[in-house]
Amino acid sequence: MEQASIPMAVIARIHTDFPTKFGVPRQSGLVEDLEATVVFEPDYRIPEAVRGLEEFSHIWLIWQFSQSKGWSPTVRPPRLGGNQRLGVFATRSPFRPNPIGLSSVRLTGMERHPTLGPVLHVAGADLVDGTPILDIKPYLPYGDCRPDATGGFTDRRQRQVLEVVLEEPWRSLVPPDRLAALTGVLAQDPRPSYQHDPSRVYGLGFAGLDVRFTVDGTCLTVVEILPEGKKSGEK
Repeated sequence: MEQASIPMAVIARIHTDFPTKFGVPRQSGLVEDLEATVVFEPDYRIPEAVRGLEEFSHIWLIWQFSQSKGWSPTVRPPRLGGNQRLGVFATRSPFRPNPIGLSSVRLTGMERHPTLGPVLHVAGADLVDGTPILDIKPYLPYGDCRPDATGGFTDRRQRQVLEVVLEEPWRSLVPPDRLAALTGVLAQDPRPSYQHDPSRVYGLGFAGLDVRFTVDGTCLTVVEILPEGKKSGEK
Protein backbone atom coordinates (compact mmCIF):
# COMPACT_ATOMS: atom_id res chain seq x y z
CA MET A 1 0.00 0.00 0.00
CA GLU A 2 1.43 3.36 -1.01
CA GLN A 3 2.01 5.68 1.91
CA ALA A 4 -0.21 8.75 1.79
CA SER A 5 1.31 12.21 2.03
CA ILE A 6 -0.33 15.49 2.93
CA PRO A 7 1.20 18.71 1.60
CA MET A 8 1.63 21.44 4.19
CA ALA A 9 2.56 25.06 3.69
CA VAL A 10 4.95 27.05 5.88
CA ILE A 11 2.81 30.05 6.80
CA ALA A 12 5.32 31.91 8.98
CA ARG A 13 8.65 31.75 10.74
CA ILE A 14 9.46 32.61 14.32
CA HIS A 15 12.42 34.77 15.29
CA THR A 16 13.98 34.03 18.68
CA ASP A 17 17.29 34.53 20.50
CA PHE A 18 18.37 30.89 20.00
CA PRO A 19 20.62 30.18 16.99
CA THR A 20 20.82 26.45 17.89
CA LYS A 21 18.79 23.89 19.85
CA PHE A 22 21.13 23.93 22.86
CA GLY A 23 19.57 25.95 25.66
CA VAL A 24 16.07 26.12 24.22
CA PRO A 25 13.60 25.42 27.07
CA ARG A 26 12.27 21.87 26.95
CA GLN A 27 8.68 23.11 26.90
CA SER A 28 6.96 26.38 26.11
CA GLY A 29 6.02 28.65 28.99
CA LEU A 30 8.92 27.64 31.23
CA VAL A 31 10.66 31.00 30.67
CA GLU A 32 7.99 33.65 30.19
CA ASP A 33 10.60 36.42 29.79
CA LEU A 34 11.66 35.01 26.42
CA GLU A 35 10.37 37.28 23.67
CA ALA A 36 9.93 36.35 20.01
CA THR A 37 8.19 37.50 16.86
CA VAL A 38 6.19 35.52 14.32
CA VAL A 39 6.54 36.86 10.77
CA PHE A 40 4.21 35.52 8.11
CA GLU A 41 5.45 34.32 4.74
CA PRO A 42 4.56 36.68 1.85
CA ASP A 43 1.49 34.69 0.72
CA TYR A 44 -0.02 34.93 4.22
CA ARG A 45 0.66 38.56 5.11
CA ILE A 46 -3.02 39.32 5.02
CA PRO A 47 -4.40 41.45 7.89
CA GLU A 48 -7.84 39.82 7.60
CA ALA A 49 -6.31 36.41 8.41
CA VAL A 50 -5.57 37.48 12.00
CA ARG A 51 -8.70 39.55 12.57
CA GLY A 52 -9.94 38.89 16.12
CA LEU A 53 -6.76 37.14 17.26
CA GLU A 54 -5.84 40.09 19.49
CA GLU A 55 -8.75 39.15 21.77
CA PHE A 56 -6.92 36.02 22.94
CA SER A 57 -4.17 36.08 25.57
CA HIS A 58 -2.47 32.88 24.34
CA ILE A 59 -2.11 31.05 21.04
CA TRP A 60 -0.98 27.65 19.82
CA LEU A 61 1.91 27.45 17.39
CA ILE A 62 2.02 24.29 15.28
CA TRP A 63 5.53 24.03 13.88
CA GLN A 64 8.09 21.82 12.20
CA PHE A 65 11.11 20.27 13.90
CA SER A 66 13.31 21.60 11.10
CA GLN A 67 16.59 20.53 12.76
CA SER A 68 15.65 16.88 13.34
CA LYS A 69 15.92 14.11 10.75
CA GLY A 70 14.33 10.68 10.77
CA TRP A 71 12.19 9.03 13.42
CA SER A 72 12.52 6.28 16.00
CA PRO A 73 9.79 4.17 17.63
CA THR A 74 11.52 4.61 21.00
CA VAL A 75 13.45 7.58 22.39
CA ARG A 76 15.34 8.55 25.53
CA PRO A 77 13.51 11.46 27.24
CA PRO A 78 15.93 13.95 28.82
CA ARG A 79 13.69 14.12 31.91
CA LEU A 80 14.55 10.45 32.56
CA GLY A 81 18.29 11.11 32.41
CA GLY A 82 18.71 9.97 28.83
CA ASN A 83 19.00 6.30 29.82
CA GLN A 84 15.44 4.94 29.82
CA ARG A 85 13.55 4.36 26.57
CA LEU A 86 9.89 5.16 26.01
CA GLY A 87 7.67 5.05 22.95
CA VAL A 88 8.00 8.14 20.82
CA PHE A 89 4.25 8.75 21.03
CA ALA A 90 4.51 8.88 24.84
CA THR A 91 6.97 11.79 24.62
CA ARG A 92 7.44 15.20 23.06
CA SER A 93 10.58 14.03 21.22
CA PRO A 94 11.34 15.64 17.84
CA PHE A 95 12.19 12.25 16.30
CA ARG A 96 8.67 11.56 15.04
CA PRO A 97 7.23 10.17 11.79
CA ASN A 98 5.84 13.65 11.17
CA PRO A 99 8.22 16.11 12.89
CA ILE A 100 5.53 18.46 14.19
CA GLY A 101 5.76 20.44 17.42
CA LEU A 102 3.06 22.17 19.47
CA SER A 103 3.70 25.17 21.71
CA SER A 104 1.38 27.43 23.66
CA VAL A 105 2.72 30.99 23.91
CA ARG A 106 1.47 34.26 25.31
CA LEU A 107 0.39 36.78 22.68
CA THR A 108 1.85 40.06 23.89
CA GLY A 109 1.03 42.21 20.88
CA MET A 110 0.21 42.48 17.20
CA GLU A 111 2.12 44.87 14.97
CA ARG A 112 0.94 46.17 11.58
CA HIS A 113 4.29 46.30 9.79
CA PRO A 114 4.37 48.32 6.55
CA THR A 115 6.20 45.60 4.58
CA LEU A 116 5.94 42.42 6.68
CA GLY A 117 2.21 42.70 7.28
CA PRO A 118 0.82 41.51 10.63
CA VAL A 119 3.63 40.54 13.01
CA LEU A 120 2.83 38.65 16.21
CA HIS A 121 4.81 39.34 19.37
CA VAL A 122 4.85 36.35 21.72
CA ALA A 123 6.43 35.29 25.01
CA GLY A 124 7.55 31.94 26.39
CA ALA A 125 8.38 30.21 23.10
CA ASP A 126 10.61 27.12 23.03
CA LEU A 127 11.78 27.41 19.43
CA VAL A 128 15.01 27.91 17.52
CA ASP A 129 15.32 31.08 15.44
CA GLY A 130 13.80 30.61 11.99
CA THR A 131 11.63 27.61 12.87
CA PRO A 132 8.86 27.11 10.27
CA ILE A 133 5.32 27.67 11.56
CA LEU A 134 2.65 25.48 9.96
CA ASP A 135 -0.44 26.87 11.69
CA ILE A 136 -1.63 29.23 14.42
CA LYS A 137 -4.71 28.65 16.56
CA PRO A 138 -6.18 30.52 19.55
CA TYR A 139 -5.75 28.91 22.98
CA LEU A 140 -9.18 28.20 24.48
CA PRO A 141 -9.12 27.95 28.30
CA TYR A 142 -12.39 26.00 28.54
CA GLY A 143 -11.16 23.24 26.23
CA ASP A 144 -7.37 23.40 26.24
CA CYS A 145 -6.87 23.55 30.02
CA ARG A 146 -7.57 20.27 31.82
CA PRO A 147 -6.92 20.67 35.58
CA ASP A 148 -7.51 16.95 36.22
CA ALA A 149 -4.98 15.79 33.61
CA THR A 150 -2.06 13.55 34.64
CA GLY A 151 1.44 13.98 33.24
CA GLY A 152 2.71 10.41 33.01
CA PHE A 153 6.42 10.02 33.73
CA THR A 154 6.81 13.81 34.02
CA ASP A 155 4.76 13.75 37.24
CA ARG A 156 7.36 11.47 38.81
CA ARG A 157 10.35 13.65 37.95
CA GLN A 158 10.85 16.82 39.96
CA ARG A 159 11.93 19.76 37.79
CA GLN A 160 15.02 21.34 39.33
CA VAL A 161 15.70 25.04 38.90
CA LEU A 162 19.33 26.08 39.27
CA GLU A 163 20.73 29.07 41.13
CA VAL A 164 22.39 31.31 38.51
CA VAL A 165 25.52 33.28 39.36
CA LEU A 166 26.07 36.00 36.76
CA GLU A 167 28.52 38.57 38.06
CA GLU A 168 30.50 41.44 36.57
CA PRO A 169 32.06 41.98 34.13
CA TRP A 170 29.84 39.45 32.32
CA ARG A 171 26.54 40.77 33.63
CA SER A 172 27.01 44.19 32.03
CA LEU A 173 27.59 42.56 28.61
CA VAL A 174 24.01 41.29 28.49
CA PRO A 175 21.48 43.78 27.08
CA PRO A 176 19.18 44.85 29.95
CA ASP A 177 16.08 43.71 28.05
CA ARG A 178 17.58 40.20 27.70
CA LEU A 179 18.93 39.73 31.23
CA ALA A 180 15.82 38.20 32.82
CA ALA A 181 15.30 35.89 29.84
CA LEU A 182 18.91 34.67 29.85
CA THR A 183 18.83 34.07 33.60
CA GLY A 184 15.59 32.12 33.21
CA VAL A 185 17.04 29.96 30.44
CA LEU A 186 20.16 29.15 32.46
CA ALA A 187 18.08 28.35 35.55
CA GLN A 188 16.31 25.62 33.55
CA ASP A 189 19.67 23.78 33.25
CA PRO A 190 20.42 23.54 29.51
CA ARG A 191 22.81 20.58 29.94
CA PRO A 192 21.95 17.04 28.84
CA SER A 193 20.48 15.30 31.90
CA TYR A 194 23.24 12.69 31.99
CA GLN A 195 26.14 15.17 32.26
CA HIS A 196 27.27 16.17 35.76
CA ASP A 197 30.95 17.16 35.41
CA PRO A 198 31.42 20.36 37.47
CA SER A 199 34.60 21.25 35.56
CA ARG A 200 33.04 21.11 32.11
CA VAL A 201 32.45 24.45 30.41
CA TYR A 202 29.31 24.71 28.26
CA GLY A 203 28.61 27.29 25.58
CA LEU A 204 25.14 28.69 24.93
CA GLY A 205 24.30 30.90 21.99
CA PHE A 206 21.78 33.54 23.00
CA ALA A 207 20.87 36.94 21.54
CA GLY A 208 24.15 37.26 19.63
CA LEU A 209 26.24 36.20 22.63
CA ASP A 210 28.27 33.09 23.45
CA VAL A 211 27.50 32.46 27.12
CA ARG A 212 29.89 30.03 28.80
CA PHE A 213 29.09 28.43 32.13
CA THR A 214 29.77 25.59 34.54
CA VAL A 215 27.36 23.74 36.84
CA ASP A 216 28.29 22.40 40.26
CA GLY A 217 25.38 20.73 42.03
CA THR A 218 22.48 23.15 41.85
CA CYS A 219 24.60 26.24 41.12
CA LEU A 220 25.29 27.48 37.59
CA THR A 221 28.10 30.01 37.23
CA VAL A 222 28.68 32.10 34.12
CA VAL A 223 32.44 32.14 33.52
CA GLU A 224 32.63 34.13 30.28
CA ILE A 225 30.49 35.96 27.74
CA LEU A 226 31.71 36.74 24.24
CA PRO A 227 30.15 38.07 21.07
CA GLU A 228 28.98 35.08 19.04
CA GLY A 229 31.76 33.68 16.84
CA LYS A 230 34.58 35.29 18.83
CA LYS A 231 37.15 33.05 20.54
CA SER A 232 38.32 33.46 24.11
CA GLY A 233 41.36 35.74 24.29
CA GLU A 234 40.64 37.50 20.99
CA LYS A 235 40.55 41.28 21.04
